[in-house]
Amino acid sequence: MVTLVQMKLEDANRIRDIDRSETIELTYRYREGVLEELKTPHECPNWMEDHYQEIISRYEYELTHGGVAFGAFDGSKLVGFGVLAHKPRGKDHNQLQIDLMYVTREYRRQGIGRQIFAQLSKAAITKGAEYLYISSTETESAVKFYSSFGSSIASEVDEELFMKEPEDIHMLTKL
Repeated sequence: MVTLVQMKLEDANRIRDIDRSETIELTYRYREGVLEELKTPHECPNWMEDHYQEIISRYEYELTHGGVAFGAFDGSKLVGFGVLAHKPRGKDHNQLQIDLMYVTREYRRQGIGRQIFAQLSKAAITKGAEYLYISSTETESAVKFYSSFGSSIASEVDEELFMKEPEDIHMLTKL
C-alpha cells in the first residue's frame, strides 16, 4: 500500500529509489505564443549518478531554505515525490514553484502524482501563494499531467527559471 508523507531532509538519498525512465512519443516546444507538438519517439533512460546528485542537491537546498517535500512510499521504497520551492516568484510574489516532481516508472498512472500535487498545492496555499509556477519538462506526459489540473502556459515567464531550462514548458496553476 502506498502512503503519502511529508519528507524530511534526511530522506534525500531515498530519491535514488526513483526510476525516472520513460518512453516518449511526443514533446512540445513553445515558440512565439504557440505550443507546437513534435513527434520525437525515444526512450528516456533513468538518471545517471551525476543526475541523482543534482536532484538530491536541489532537494536539500529547498528543504534547508523553507521548501517542503512530499513523498509516496510503498513500504520503505520511495515511489514518488514532489518539492515545493521556498522562493516566491512572479511580479506580485504570489507564486511558488514546483521544483521537482517524479513518480517512478512502474507506479505511474495510479493517482500518486495527483496526490503529491494536491499536497504541494495545500502547502503553497498555507504559505500564501495564489499560483503554482511549473517549469515542466517538454514531454507529453508532463504537460498533459499539469494541464489536467487547469495549468496553462505562463503569460509571464520567470527569467531565472527560463535561463536554467529554456526548453521547459512554463505553466501556472491557479490555487
